[in-house]
Amino acid sequence: MTSPDTLRDLLVPRFLRYVGIDSTSYNKAGQRALAQLLKDELIGLGLKDVTLTEDCFVIARLAASAGFEAKPCIGFLSHLDTSPDAPGDKIQPVIKKNQQGEEIISSDGTTLLGADDKAGIAEIMGALEYLIQHPQVAHGPLEIIFSPDEEIGGQLKGLDVPGLHAQAFYTMDGGAYPEIEAECFEAWSAGIVFTGRSIHPGTARGALLNAVSMAASFCNLLPRNESPEATDGRYGFYCPTGIKGTHESAELELIIRDFSKSEIERRLRALESFARTVEAQFPGGKVCVNTEEQYRNMKEKIDAEPEVMDKLFAAGKKLGMPLKLVPIRGGTDGAALCQRGIPCPNIFTGGQNFHSKDEFLNVSEMIEASRLIIELIKIWTE
Repeated sequence: MTSPDTLRDLLVPRFLRYVGIDSTSYNKAGQRALAQLLKDELIGLGLKDVTLTEDCFVIARLAASAGFEAKPCIGFLSHLDTSPDAPGDKIQPVIKKNQQGEEIISSDGTTLLGADDKAGIAEIMGALEYLIQHPQVAHGPLEIIFSPDEEIGGQLKGLDVPGLHAQAFYTMDGGAYPEIEAECFEAWSAGIVFTGRSIHPGTARGALLNAVSMAASFCNLLPRNESPEATDGRYGFYCPTGIKGTHESAELELIIRDFSKSEIERRLRALESFARTVEAQFPGGKVCVNTEEQYRNMKEKIDAEPEVMDKLFAAGKKLGMPLKLVPIRGGTDGAALCQRGIPCPNIFTGGQNFHSKDEFLNVSEMIEASRLIIELIKIWTE
């Protein structure tokens, strides 16, 4: 039986150390610094097969316990970067207890905390150290990946997926206990380019085609009831993420999300319709819609290999955890693995309010996540 106090000592100091490194998505040096620290820690734990790639992936393998080499290899995955949506440097963690007496870690309110996804990293590392400290706990071969750029759509670019050993992975990148995610959004991005005609505004009558105004008009055509702030559950959305330009040329960036392929296709067609509407509003102006698939719903791949979820729920049951399935209104690197042939559901980490200065981490839920990793490893070894 894994002691909560033992796991806390393995998890909390580690997490506090990790959030001291600014590894926001656009800070490549910070991500590499964290990756190097993790590589050094893994080697320090005694792992012999540890690699830090040029693309900033940490890939580590723990050999099976003697006599268990033929058991299936499974893996665990978390990402190095934190969201660029709020400040991620000079984080000052605050540890306190809430009204229920639970230990909570937050920032001082001026930055992110970094629980997304340094909680997941700490939980994986803590579970590894526990296994190494307790050699009587038998395990099969294990594979660990810490990945860069997840928050900005890195989607495991540069990772040699065919070279991986694990037949199944589990991402530690979820939210509150006891949520498990085996279904995510279908995700597309769009870049809408507006071409106008510039002329001095003092002599603009009948001649100016303002590309900025065209972009604004396009934004106004996006249905307000299909925005992120107006939807939840299984309802998808359009979300503008950036706009820039001049009278001559402007560009609007947006993402579209839904759990259904048919609804994604409907929205892609709608973008073309909105483009033609804006061209009609601004005769002579041009609107070009460029779309790109980002990731797919991981449900199909996970459903095709039910053993992956069966063992996860078996581990939860053994620990008395009331695990529950919820769809994730976003994506993880697990979705990219699923798309490339390896099933990879997502497990809670105990963090909440991600991508904001209100982010926090429940320490008891963090401990439960690490306990679940250890028990899941045992289940795969049976």
